Amino acid sequence: MEVQGKIKLVGNVQEITDSFRKRELIIVTQEQYPQTLCVEFVQDKTDLLNDFQEGQEVKIGINLRGRE
Repeated sequence: MEVQGKIKLVGNVQEITDSFRKRELIIVTQEQYPQTLCVEFVQDKTDLLNDFQEGQEVKIGINLRGRE
């Protein structure tokens, strides 16, 4: 699935354990009814966010995971 929108926030890297880290990206979609989405990047993927800034337009591919 692809999500397109404007970056609202690029979070800091969170070291959950010695072997697991994550980083959050908040995106606001630009549709008739904009949605604010939180996308988590884990492990080596956290480094992909280093070159992105707030306010930048992006298009990203994501994998959805439900909690129930």
